Formats: sequence, C-alpha cells, structure tokens
Amino acid sequence: MNGERTKPAGSQGMGLRWLRRRLRMPGRTRARRALGWTALVLGVVVVLPVTGAATALRVSYAGDPHADARTRGRDALWLGHAWVDGRRGEDDLKALKRRLAGTGIRDLYVHAGPLEHDGSLPAKRYPHAKWLLGAVERELPGVRVQAWLGDRLVYGDEERGGLRLADGAARRAVVKSARQVLDAGFDGVHFDLEPLHSDDSDYLRLLDRLRPAVRARGGLLSVAAHQIDPLPGLHHVSGTVAGHGKWWSQEYFGKVARRVDQIAVMSYDTALPAKSLYGGYVAQQTVLALEAAPARVDVLMGLPFYHTDDMGHHASAETVAAAVRGVRLGLGREDRRRSRFGVALYVDFAATERDWRDYRNGWGARGGGAQ
Repeated sequence: MNGERTKPAGSQGMGLRWLRRRLRMPGRTRARRALGWTALVLGVVVVLPVTGAATALRVSYAGDPHADARTRGRDALWLGHAWVDGRRGEDDLKALKRRLAGTGIRDLYVHAGPLEHDGSLPAKRYPHAKWLLGAVERELPGVRVQAWLGDRLVYGDEERGGLRLADGAARRAVVKSARQVLDAGFDGVHFDLEPLHSDDSDYLRLLDRLRPAVRARGGLLSVAAHQIDPLPGLHHVSGTVAGHGKWWSQEYFGKVARRVDQIAVMSYDTALPAKSLYGGYVAQQTVLALEAAPARVDVLMGLPFYHTDDMGHHASAETVAAAVRGVRLGLGREDRRRSRFGVALYVDFAATERDWRDYRNGWGARGGGAQ
C-alpha cells in the first residue's frame, strides 16, 4: 500500500476542465492565481509528508512499555577528557562510584583522543590513564574502561583538516593507535568518527583491520553509529542537501555492526521539537537497530545527558525520560528477550540530577516507568 487515497470517479476530468477555464483569464490575474496554486501545491508537498511523519512518530510513542524492557546490565557512559588529563581525582572517582551504584553501567568510554589527522595518537593525550585504570579496577570491579578515540572525517577535495579514511596509511595508523591504548591497559577501544557517510567502504576496511588487532590483545571493539534512515534512502537526501551524512542506511548499519563487539547509536540531535516526536523516533531507531545487528553484538541506544539548545537539539524535547521510554517501547516490540542490549549515556560532565534520576527510574532493574 502506498497510502494514496482513491479519487472520486470523474474528479480528474472536472479538475482539468476547471484548470482550462482559469487559464483563459487575463494574464495578470492568471499569474496571481498561478502563483497561489504553486504555493498551495508546494505546501501540500511539504506539509503532508511532515504531518504524516509526525503522526507516525506519535503513534510509535503510544502504548505501555513491556515490563521486561529494562536494563540488562550492559549500559555505557561517555566520560570527558578530564579523567585522563589530571583534572579528575580520587574524590571524583568516589562520586562516580556512588553515581553508578545500582545501575546497569558496565562500560566507560573515556575520551583519550582526539586522533591526529594522520591517524596517530600521541601518548601525552592521556597522561593520567594509568591512575584511572587502576582506580576503576579497585573501586568499580567489573566495570570496563574503553579508550574513546575520534576525529573529524574529510572526503574528496575538502580542504579543511581531518582524517581521510581513503588513505591506507591513515587507516594503518588508526589500527596502531588502537593497539597503543590497549597496551596501555584499556579494556577496549571506542571509535567515534564523524561525519561518516553511509556506505563508506573505507570505514569497513578499517574495521576489518581493527577487529583482529583488538582481539589479539583481548580487547573490545566498539563504535558510535549514526542514526538509521527513518525512511529508505533518506541518507542520500541528507548527503545531497547538507553535504554530509546524517543517517546511515539500515543495510550499512548492519555491515558495521557485524564487524564490532558493540555499536552505540547516537540517538540524539534530532531537531525534533516535542517529547512525543522524539520518543517515537527513538522507539523507531531501536527497532531498526535491533533488526540489523546480529545477536552476538551489544546494541546500545544513546541517551541525551546534555542540554544544548540549537537547530539540531531541543533540550525540552530530547529528554532522558522520553528517550528511555522510546527505547523500552522499541525493545518490547522488536526483541524484548534480547540480552545484548543497553543504553549509552552522553555525557558525564553535562548531566543533571534529573537525568540520572530519569535513567534510574525509567531503565533500572527496579523503579517506576519513565513519564
């Protein structure tokens, strides 16, 4: 079904006769009417799809989350650079320990980069990593610390600085950087490379080299992922209009997921203006991600633990409570028994007490549902 309504018999012929009569009007009047009809047609073309999409998202946000759609003890938290450059200390770790108590957080993605544009990573970027790794092992047994690495990607003839995955030497340097942080004691390496075009084969080549290198050292390979096309082919529109990819195709998401141990969907910065729209979108993204990722891979849905207000993010709409409810709805609809699933909290230094409370109450093993 394509969603089009069947027109009443004879309506098309009547419309053509009406149009012919209007086209016989004097030129100025005809021009005004033509402009008016052009505006009306453009309005219909733009407004109807948007209205339909908004309705679909609100429907996706409706209903009650399944009782089984709760934490599996596989959640993650992105931590800022202050944890490895000396600005954080023992008191901060004790506060973090209290914060994580009773939650499902098992992985910490600690910013240890950024990478150089050639893919290398100076060790001076994470001078206090040894302290952090030892302190987490002592105070938070069972919690894994992954080195969060990233850089801005550039394509084609872009002159601005950044990492070019098409450069084989750069890809080899990224693999070397992964080995470097694992040798320093990190439990895994988490890559966030943006903006990453859907169907970028060089990224897949990089992952094919990273996976055996990381496994050889007993580490985890994790990546942050763009959102998945809410409509088939939408990543093409995004790439053409904005010059970079906002979304990945579901097929490409699956290709990436099959090459890693964890994939964390950056399910925020959606520009949606209402909680019901955002929550419905997260529910949809959860279903799409679960459909594409193999069962052996941890799928994590990102929660917005920050409150920026700009064109891409409305803090009043993109709330933790709305995101958690969307995640639970999507999980319950697609695969509520899946064990390799969780949420990823972005980011520690911007989080509020309410963010943490809504995460605990909405997603924790016990507690009330998200509002």
